Amino acid sequence: MDLSARTKIDDLLKEYPFLLEFFVNKSPTFSHLKNPIMRKTVGKIATLNQVASVGKIELDELLSEIAREVKEKTGETIRIKTDVSSEATDPLSDPKAREEALKGIIRDLHKGEDMENLKKRFQELIQHVSPSEIANMEQRLIEEGMAETEVRRLCDVHVAVFKEALEKHEIPGAPAGHPVHTFMLENRASEEIMDGIDETLNKIGTPPHEETFKTNREPLLDLLERLSKIHIHYLRKENQLFPLLEVHDISGPSQVMWAIHDDIRAQLKTAKAQLSELKSDEGIASLKDVVAAIREMIYKEEHILYPMSLETLSDAEWSRVRQGEEEIGYAWIEPEGEWTPEAEPEERREPGEEKINLDTGFISRDLINLMLTHLPVDLTLVDEEDRVAYYSKGKERIFPRSPGIIGRKVQRCHPPDSVHIVNKILDAFRARTKDTAEFWIQMGEKFIFIRYFAIRATDGTYKGCLEVSQDVTEIRQLEGQRRLLDWD
Repeated sequence: MDLSARTKIDDLLKEYPFLLEFFVNKSPTFSHLKNPIMRKTVGKIATLNQVASVGKIELDELLSEIAREVKEKTGETIRIKTDVSSEATDPLSDPKAREEALKGIIRDLHKGEDMENLKKRFQELIQHVSPSEIANMEQRLIEEGMAETEVRRLCDVHVAVFKEALEKHEIPGAPAGHPVHTFMLENRASEEIMDGIDETLNKIGTPPHEETFKTNREPLLDLLERLSKIHIHYLRKENQLFPLLEVHDISGPSQVMWAIHDDIRAQLKTAKAQLSELKSDEGIASLKDVVAAIREMIYKEEHILYPMSLETLSDAEWSRVRQGEEEIGYAWIEPEGEWTPEAEPEERREPGEEKINLDTGFISRDLINLMLTHLPVDLTLVDEEDRVAYYSKGKERIFPRSPGIIGRKVQRCHPPDSVHIVNKILDAFRARTKDTAEFWIQMGEKFIFIRYFAIRATDGTYKGCLEVSQDVTEIRQLEGQRRLLDWD
């Protein structure tokens, strides 16, 4: 093969696997190439020109040393193509320039320019676009002032424009038990359910034949109920994966995805209600819409989110994602096998047995923890910087929480549509105009009472906010008095 600045590292290592050891010995920076997931993602994008830049090595020197190593190991002489002027002068070979061009595409779409014209205009560009670059583009558009709701509205258009480029990239693989492997197993399970829905809808016909609809309504509702478990899949993304991406200043794509998750949740409820009420036309239309939305989300996950996440997060961070998954649970499947990361996450310090001197007593850390987890309420504590500092881990939480939210901005823990309410409460607590906020909601058969309390030091300094949630269904039904023990 020929060597040039444009040679992809993945192509090179497939042709000459022994060069992996050469790169690792050349610079500690290249040790990431030992990770097969990195080779499957970054390796398919990175050129030798980029590799030389990252390793702070002159390109000519790197090309010569690679050629020499191949000659020594195989006896083969490979030609070095030194004319890289086309790459050096092409502004779109620079990731920053490509990002600006990508943003230009979306701005023009926003202005209503024809999609086909844009695809032709940027045909050369999109051949080289990576999943991470599309995610970064969404992030920058939000940072530069484009409303998250507008980016969300255009999200499907982004994917349509860049689909040709995305499909040039292999869907990433991950070992059994790895969070990405589990996410993708759930995607396959959801596709089986949606295939069953499509098959049933084909039987009913378009427009729906009423008798056939009535015959197939219950099987359709059963399939819809099973599909609704996609909610758990989205919860793990929101609570375990998104917080770690935010640590790397990647929040735009997760904001957009979370908003779409909420749309899908609402669509599932609407379709269920319409089918239950025998509204065949509306119910079937809603069902088709939500199936299409879920399939589109699977595409975005596997062509954008997972490749970007595998490229961004370390093994230690993926281990943190894995550790918190059990608390939220899985949709339809269980992880296959036990994934062992190359690097373990930092261990949490074991609580000591020494007693802590509180205002009204001495209690060990263990006992404090037990006391908090046995309270008949869910607690979530947010510190003065709006970061989640603690949540109680009771047997049955009302709202799901997992370790991934610790240290996360509380605004990121709520759907985008409700963030303004969160900020309104916290701003009022800081300004000392309010001390509490209360809500109550019907959640299925449960009646939930949610209260927020401003936490202040003795001098009045704001120290944070405590959320207390309680299922008060049975409490609301109490009447009269009970003065004697009655366990019957």
